[in-house]
Amino acid sequence: MPSLSSIRPASHNKETSAVESEIVVLTPALRAFARRFVRNDDDVDDLVQETLLKALNSLHLYHPGTSLKSWLFTILRNTFCTNYRRKQREPTGVDAAMEQIAIAPTQEWALKERELQHAMALLSEDRRRALTLVAAGTSYEDAARMCGCRIGTLKSRVSRARESLQSLLGNHLSD
Repeated sequence: MPSLSSIRPASHNKETSAVESEIVVLTPALRAFARRFVRNDDDVDDLVQETLLKALNSLHLYHPGTSLKSWLFTILRNTFCTNYRRKQREPTGVDAAMEQIAIAPTQEWALKERELQHAMALLSEDRRRALTLVAAGTSYEDAARMCGCRIGTLKSRVSRARESLQSLLGNHLSD
């Protein structure tokens, strides 16, 4: 009699293959949906490719019987939003070149970095981890999963961490 572990992968592979086949069928719909966010064909291809990669890597999180199309569209939308927020934080073109030309003295930045590190060390571990993950560009959903909490709890931790840092750095700078 075969063991349960030898049976489970076979059925899992059939389910996975069926879902993967359905994903292939839904790819044109993903491309059409991506056009709502970006106009350039290359950007559409990049967004769809990144969405498919995330979907295939997270296939174990998909619940059969739910709408695969909605799941994929949500991944695409969240991917676009994450990339958009990241691009807003990162200067491009002339702005990036100007930043490289006008660099503040390193001593001032080193002092600010030490002040920030000290303030971060005063935060609770939960708040520090939540803020660090979100500041690094991790989506709230992924950060909540990594912290083992609900998304509302994570957002609350990030908000409180920001308030604490503002207070700590504001008070320290006024000394």
